[in-house]
Amino acid sequence: MSAARYTLLAQTDAARRGTLTLPHGTVQTPAFMPVGTQGTVKALTPVDLQDARVQMVLANTYHLWVRPGHERIRALGGLHRMMAWDGPILTDSGGYQVFSLKEFRKISEEGVRFRSHLDGQWRNLTPEVAVEVQEAFGVDVAMAFDECIEWPAEREHVATSTARTTRWLKRCIAARRAPEATALFGIVQGGMYEDLRIAHAQEISELDLDGYAVGGLSVGEPREELFAMARVGAAHLPAHKIRYLMGVGYPIDLVDGVLAGIDLFDCVIPTRSARFGVAFTSRGKVTIKHARYRDDPGPLDPECSCYACARFSRAYLRHCFTANEILAPRLLSLHNITFYQSLMARLRAAIDEGPEALARLRGEAGRWSLPEGGEPEPAE
Repeated sequence: MSAARYTLLAQTDAARRGTLTLPHGTVQTPAFMPVGTQGTVKALTPVDLQDARVQMVLANTYHLWVRPGHERIRALGGLHRMMAWDGPILTDSGGYQVFSLKEFRKISEEGVRFRSHLDGQWRNLTPEVAVEVQEAFGVDVAMAFDECIEWPAEREHVATSTARTTRWLKRCIAARRAPEATALFGIVQGGMYEDLRIAHAQEISELDLDGYAVGGLSVGEPREELFAMARVGAAHLPAHKIRYLMGVGYPIDLVDGVLAGIDLFDCVIPTRSARFGVAFTSRGKVTIKHARYRDDPGPLDPECSCYACARFSRAYLRHCFTANEILAPRLLSLHNITFYQSLMARLRAAIDEGPEALARLRGEAGRWSLPEGGEPEPAE
């Protein structure tokens, strides 16, 4: 019995609305998962996440394996119990984190040998270990172990790496011990080569997994290439399975991802931006440290009902941020996560309404784009 079931409910062009049913609940899609790298979404409690209408969160296999360890998490009742979150959890496989270590890793057919960023100890992460660790966590969705490809990369290297990802995927499937409790998603690679992406999507689709992700993106490539590859990946994956775009992105990216046929997203941007004093609002981005908000009595976002917007002024939030009070990033994180969830709800409604509603939302999304090569600036 599969641990995941996707049901397509409505579609407008490539954009899809559906439900993803998992052991710990049903997720209305398209959906955004806040990132809880260490088993916690930074600065927020599970109650905060519930108030923000978060349906599902992501945690990090690599970091939780290194500390506190999967056996300790299992002994404590699993990741849900340890972090006091009763909704669905997805964990990545650790492949991207190992990729980011660069000079501290060695890739072979067996897996990846890497030096821990915490204690310098060498560890071996293989497809079998990735599955064992994620099943020990007791999460709803485990990601297959893949090799993340850098950008730019030569075609021959991309083809060789993608073929290895397929072999690793088959080893992940063979290593599963609890398929009824933890779903397994495969990851489409292929770099920026359309034909390799198509071939890989078609190849792993034949394995009939619980769901599929489009991976190897958001690694420095131009935005146009990112979404071109996302569209290609989504178009060649099974229509009756969930489609997940890993590590993306800004609000405008979520809109474009949905228009490309993607159902599920995650990114650190809403909480990371909050720690730098940046909030996404219905009127554009607000950088709260700017002097213009020093005497502003209005709410952060007059169209938002989150606790931060309902109770505090921009002037107070600016004061807390400039005084380095931890309340400021906490309140901004709560707002940004609420904003992201509201945006996904609007996207679901727009899919039901049709092409004109989606086009209006896409036009509105321009206010959340970033200037070229720069820190987010207010666009009010």
